Amino acid sequence: MSDRYLSFSGTAPGRFLTRRLGLPQPAPLRRWSPEHPALAGGEVLHLTAGKPAPSPADSPSAVVLDATGVRDVDGLADVHAALHPVVRSVAASGRIVVLGAPLDPADHHQAAVQQALEGFARSLGKEIGRGRTVNLVRLTDRAAAESTLRFLLSPKSAYVSGQVIEATGAPEQAVAFDPDRPLAGRTALVTGAARGIGAAVAETLARDGARVVVLDVPQAEEDARKLAERLGGSALALDITAADAGGRIAAELADGIDVLVHNAGITRDRRLANMPADRWSSVLDVNLAGVLRTTDALLAAGALRPGGRIVATASIAGLAGNAGQTNYGASKAGVAGLVRSLAPRALAGHGVTVNAVAPGFIETRMTAAVPLLIREAGRRMNSLAQGGLPVDVAETTAWLAHPASGAVNGQVVRVCGQSLLGA
Repeated sequence: MSDRYLSFSGTAPGRFLTRRLGLPQPAPLRRWSPEHPALAGGEVLHLTAGKPAPSPADSPSAVVLDATGVRDVDGLADVHAALHPVVRSVAASGRIVVLGAPLDPADHHQAAVQQALEGFARSLGKEIGRGRTVNLVRLTDRAAAESTLRFLLSPKSAYVSGQVIEATGAPEQAVAFDPDRPLAGRTALVTGAARGIGAAVAETLARDGARVVVLDVPQAEEDARKLAERLGGSALALDITAADAGGRIAAELADGIDVLVHNAGITRDRRLANMPADRWSSVLDVNLAGVLRTTDALLAAGALRPGGRIVATASIAGLAGNAGQTNYGASKAGVAGLVRSLAPRALAGHGVTVNAVAPGFIETRMTAAVPLLIREAGRRMNSLAQGGLPVDVAETTAWLAHPASGAVNGQVVRVCGQSLLGA
């Protein structure tokens, strides 16, 4: 469904009216396409807190501020001094990325000011406007964070803002890949992929060179097969809640899996006082228990190759809560818990990273059925004042699946335009 408010607010009468009434003024986002693979504007401006700034280009497409060396409150003044002169000049749909260091448990001053960068970045993201985003990356090795910086400094991250991403893992042994098709030669399994966000994820991974297996329930088999044929992949009709789902997947993909995307999910909304047990259990079974059982089975079977990626789908409903969704919120918070607990063990024992994406309001057939006023609130209650698209979740998934993203592990990355709900 088209966003008529976004279209209207971009016209001259719309700009006049929204300014007079103090209404949100969303800017059209520049998303990746073969015709527009880079951000608009000038070059990326690189700054270091506490060092003289280079002469800023007119309307830089992005600003990267290295604040990894900030260790005391005076250093935060250097952050202000570096960004204050240039923040207005960043091009529309541009990027600001602040580089921070991990919090030092032995130095509470360093930990305090590095944590302060989180509040700074989130706050700047809420005021910068014009479709621009602000994110904080905590890193120990600039080279290990290369894929993360490449993603955040591209149109592919259009709906990712106000996030704190830790790229602190050890860089993996260099793996050769085609920059334009980084997943070439790799097999990706996407659950719940026949339509919606899952279909967008499958399409994006196929664009990046993966052989995609489109998994969905038997009722969606026809749609799954059509999509798989179009992408040059294959379809697998399977109920992810089946006790033997993991074993059947491992048998079907005997050559192994490089990317496992847990996207399958359902909603059965109702307030807890009115929610029967079957509505509760069905959501928990699909969204959480099925993910746990399948992941355990595939890891135990050695179905995930070393260097593999697991990307699960959480939700801001699990991070911030949502009325009428105690079952859904519980299941998606459970996914976040799974990621944070399993990530270090999966990496140590199997050479596999585990991360999650947490979508906010994404324009799908499900959100199109939401009553108008609730739908409009969902669209506007974020820093970008608009809903995201399935491709926004897909691009974030593709970054986490990238062979050079091994330093990112145990992260839950919100794809929500910096929703005003939750952190």
